[in-house]
Parts: sequence; C-alpha cells; structure tokens
Amino acid sequence: MGVKERREREKSETRDKILDAARELFVTEGYEGVSMRKVAEKIEYSPTAIYVHFADKNELFRELCHQDYARLAEVFQSSVMSTDPLERLRQIGAIYIDFGTRFPNHYKFMFMTPHPAHELDEVDREMKDNPEKDAYAFLKWAVQQAMDASCFREEIGDVEMVSQTLWASVHGVISLNIAKGDDEWVDWRPMRDRAEMMLDITLRGLRRESKTGKDE
Repeated sequence: MGVKERREREKSETRDKILDAARELFVTEGYEGVSMRKVAEKIEYSPTAIYVHFADKNELFRELCHQDYARLAEVFQSSVMSTDPLERLRQIGAIYIDFGTRFPNHYKFMFMTPHPAHELDEVDREMKDNPEKDAYAFLKWAVQQAMDASCFREEIGDVEMVSQTLWASVHGVISLNIAKGDDEWVDWRPMRDRAEMMLDITLRGLRRESKTGKDE
C-alpha cells in the first residue's frame, strides 16, 4: 500500500470514528445537546480535527442521515424478494426488524431520535420517493403491488395508510425490544417469535377473504 492509499484509508477510518461517536451522542443527548466539541471529546480528538472532516454539526448530522438511510435501502435492494405480494410484505417487515435488531444504535438514531427541521438537499431529493434508495418508497411500492393484485380487503385503498400502519407495527416490535428487551420484569418470548406473530396478525387483518369466508 502506497503513502497516498494509506492516508486515504486513515482519513476514512477517522471519518467513520467521528460518525459513530456523533451517532451515539445524538441518540443520548438529542440534536440540541450535541456540539462539535463534545464529539471531539468523545473520541479524544481536538475540535480542529473534527472540522477537517465536517464543516459544522448540521453537516455531520445530515451525513449520518444519508449514510444510515442508504444502508437500510441497500439491505432491501440486496435481498431476494418473493413474487407473491403478501409474502413480499412479510419479508420486508422481517428484514426491517432484523436491521433494527442488528444495528440498534443506527435504528435509534434513524427512528427514535427527533430530527431538526431542514430543507431537502441534493442527496435527499435523489433519495425521496425512489424505491431503490428510499426504504419507505420501497414499502409503498410493495403495498401498491399488493393492492393491484387485490390482496387486501375491498375497503382498503390508501397506500400511505397501509404503509404507515405496517411501519408502525414493525417499529413497535423493534423499539420495545431496544428499550425494554433486557428488562427482567417481563418474561419475554423470543424476538423472532414475537415478530412473526405481529406480521401474521397484521397481514391477516389486511387480507381479502375468499367467497368461502376464509383468507385468500
């Protein structure tokens, strides 16, 4: 490895270290409670070293958003999805729950930490409503596919409503597990079993019944 390559690797490693420290601080302290100095102190760097990589706290926060949401979208895109619309929705829910379980700090930053209002930047505009780069857009696409295939009850026709309900269902499983999963007060059942039951009950409630009165 040459000098230039080594420097680029070290720069990338430092940047990742800054981002990981900032993510943790934003989760525990909130946006307003974090400063560039606090990030520097957490990784025992000088504030000047942080500013080499990020101009200010807002740029640091936005970079975390772009990276973490892109990572989730990439997980969906790299997964082999069923051609059955309802089974595909079940897979999406399971993948989402697995992501939140494997990357709890990322998940807390993305979905359990209030984000400050901001104008969409170029990266945001490129991601928004693009199923290949936006996990919510991908979920909406899958819900629309299920509607087009007449998988849902006749009175269900709002893609946003169904998408947000499904999202809320899986979020409940993940966030409860993150916040209380180690609490010995509750005799917790295995995470996988709780997730599968939630997905089964939720999708069963949406599913259209056949003329015999059974789920199709």
